Amino acid sequence: MQLVVARIGRAHGIKGEVTVEVRTDEPELRLGPGAVLATEPSAVGPLTIATGRVHSGRLLLRFEGVTDRTAAEALRNTLLIAEVDPEEVPEDPEEFYDHQLIDLDVVTRAGTEVGRISEISHLPYQDLLVVQRPDGSEVLIPFVSEIVPEIDLEEQRAVIDPPPGLLDDSQAEIASSREDS
Repeated sequence: MQLVVARIGRAHGIKGEVTVEVRTDEPELRLGPGAVLATEPSAVGPLTIATGRVHSGRLLLRFEGVTDRTAAEALRNTLLIAEVDPEEVPEDPEEFYDHQLIDLDVVTRAGTEVGRISEISHLPYQDLLVVQRPDGSEVLIPFVSEIVPEIDLEEQRAVIDPPPGLLDDSQAEIASSREDS
């Protein structure tokens, strides 16, 4: 099974390094020197990682055969894809691969059906579960432990504890109001 592990960003310096937006919780395993990754678009790859380092909090990679800024810039926005055994699971029991979460039923702690996870949206600061509701609408659920306290892969369900207003706008609570003093 293929798993998107990173997206190539802009070139860094003049020797072929690129910044990458990491999309895996195991970058040391998936993005280490010698790793051979498929790409999207596929015509760009496969790419073999020559070196990797962290600079100012960002991961920088250099690929074999990419030796200058022009070649590095041509890789911008390319997705890096690792081949993963479908039976493999992350080492941390609180981590999940996207394919494990897709199609899980989503229910509240009270047992109310919310819908089914259709995709995972990876944002820079947190992931969102995109949940398809029975009526065809979508709801975005922040994938944080306070809101998604339980993932049960055996029962194929995600249990959520949504704050007021997350599932129904009419239940939203106003945190503060501005009044003229």
